[in-house]
Amino acid sequence: MTVLPIRKVGDPALRLRAEAVTDFDAELDKLVQDLNETLVASHGAGLAAPQLGVSLRVFAINPDLPGNDLKLDHLVNPVLEFPDEEVQDGIEGCLSIPGVYLDTKRRLNVEAKGYTKHGDPVQVVGAGLMARCIQHETDHLDGVLFIDRQDPQGQARILNTLREATWFEYLPAPEVKVSPH
Repeated sequence: MTVLPIRKVGDPALRLRAEAVTDFDAELDKLVQDLNETLVASHGAGLAAPQLGVSLRVFAINPDLPGNDLKLDHLVNPVLEFPDEEVQDGIEGCLSIPGVYLDTKRRLNVEAKGYTKHGDPVQVVGAGLMARCIQHETDHLDGVLFIDRQDPQGQARILNTLREATWFEYLPAPEVKVSPH
């Protein structure tokens, strides 16, 4: 188990669609442990494998999130369904975009089906912050960042802010994508 560096916006690894996990083995177990340790050390709500430079469909979430009755700390190969059309607005941030917090629309309720690191099927039903976190981390698995969910004027402001950030070191400027969700 290791606390690993988190990739920042502009890193090409964050823009790739992650591959499905096919082997539920010791390597996957170590990845989940690394995700959890790095998440705890970073004081975040969630962390996806691509943020560590690993292109696999796995993310860790903070088990203390409201609505996490299972106390699940990770999900492998998630597939999301939305039981209704309700949406929520709320402030959202990302460990890959330090210091940027934006009002972001998300679905209010989500049903996430996937697997544990042992290959056991699991379903998580979440609302509010839990639903937001699951959607945010699943976006990472699709190469989408929460800044992609902003309107065009907001995206332009964000890109200018990112270019001036002291931690920003990638060229060219990060691209903005359209979320599939």
